[in-house]
Amino acid sequence: MTEQISLRAAVPAANGAAVPAVIDTTTKDFGRDVIESSKTQPVLVDFWAPWCGPCRTLGPIIEKVVGATKGKVRLVKMNTDDHPQIPGQLGIQSIPAVIAFFQGRAFDGFVGALPESQVKAFVDRVLASAAKGGMVDEAAEDLAAILDEGDRLLEAGDVQNAMRFFGEVVRAEPENLRALTGFARTAIAAGDLDQARQALAQIPAAKANDPLVVAARAQITLAEQTAGLGDARALQARVSADPTDWQARFDLALIRNAAGDREAAADLLLDIFKRNRAWEEEKARKQLVQFFEAWGPKDKATLAGRRRLSSLLFA
Repeated sequence: MTEQISLRAAVPAANGAAVPAVIDTTTKDFGRDVIESSKTQPVLVDFWAPWCGPCRTLGPIIEKVVGATKGKVRLVKMNTDDHPQIPGQLGIQSIPAVIAFFQGRAFDGFVGALPESQVKAFVDRVLASAAKGGMVDEAAEDLAAILDEGDRLLEAGDVQNAMRFFGEVVRAEPENLRALTGFARTAIAAGDLDQARQALAQIPAAKANDPLVVAARAQITLAEQTAGLGDARALQARVSADPTDWQARFDLALIRNAAGDREAAADLLLDIFKRNRAWEEEKARKQLVQFFEAWGPKDKATLAGRRRLSSLLFA
């Protein structure tokens, strides 16, 4: 392995206190080391891995350039092998990747091993941008519009690009609730439930019961339930052969929902509840309520399903 220049001795910060020029961070400490620290000075995060040759090339260069700022910029390094959660949420797909944070937000960055002159130009740009408030042209984009586009792409089935849009907002605002839950939903659509759980784990406890979070958690549960249910045609054949095969009807509802046919999924569960309300302790009704949580309170299928369920409950 190439020997790296180490500039990790303490240097004076802007307030005169001695702080390390370079530190290693973890998933647990990212908020403190990066988000909180960036509220007083620019922080660069170098995402790297031991096996990555370009990372070994970039490492000593960026440490040298940051060290030359005499504490005006802080460098934080994160090993993506040991801590994949944060880079995954930020949409980082290749390393080395360097992201600049200021005032709690990401606002600039680059990917790949740049020569020293370009790294210095990047750090100079970060300092100049921080002096103006930490914003660059990219960060001036309307984040709400980016999230809207992410939603549209996900609805259209373009999971890869939807994840890129949500990841862009997470880079700018690491605790953005709509971006994190959007990223989780794209991960669910891609079949990566672990990544979806990791995204939700970054949401503050105070927001754990937000409808967006509740919906994303419910979608994870539904995805787990649907796995291994078998072929929809076989289940439909069972239902046609025996209309009282409630389990087949129930499983078919889960598969219809996973396929995006919410109306059909609701119809199947409502039919079970209408004809055999007590089946497995009102399992159909409870599953329908979980659908409502996953779909969201304003979804058309939720509104229609609740009206029909109410008519059965209070008839």
